[in-house]
Amino acid sequence: MSIISLSINNKAIGPIETSDDVMMIEFLHEHLNMTGTKFGCGVGVCHACTVIIDNQDGTSESVRTCINGVSRFNGKKIRTVEGHAKANEFGEIIKLSPVQETFIENFSFQCGWCTSGFVNETTVLVERLKLMPIRVSEIETVIEKALGDHVCRCTGYVKYYKAVKELILSTEGLTRP
Repeated sequence: MSIISLSINNKAIGPIETSDDVMMIEFLHEHLNMTGTKFGCGVGVCHACTVIIDNQDGTSESVRTCINGVSRFNGKKIRTVEGHAKANEFGEIIKLSPVQETFIENFSFQCGWCTSGFVNETTVLVERLKLMPIRVSEIETVIEKALGDHVCRCTGYVKYYKAVKELILSTEGLTRP
């Protein structure tokens, strides 16, 4: 057993006692009733279960929750797909994130099972590009490197990649000549 404390979507969680063999995906679903992060393969291959860790240095990284125990997240600040949209005081969604908006505008998903992983990974990519813009000529390579490990059984990836490219090109400061 371990006692953990963390922040999820800017909300302090813990201290909570939890078993050392509880995976983070299970903790999110069963202990916090946060089911937006999807369980896909269970072995870290599909990336549907990806969440974001916000590091103290201002960078962010994606981490799979089906292969990482909850204790790995002790003391961390994480974001799940539930934390991207803006909500009013009643918890009603009033504005989606730019990543969510572009995925909807491009109808990037069908069943939606992989979408939480794509939203989180694309968010990390956009945040990285804000710190280190890329050349326009590098966009396809950068998108493939960021999203290439994510598995989608429905769309064939074309609409996801198209949406991410559109977002990068339309967001000031992500590209350079």
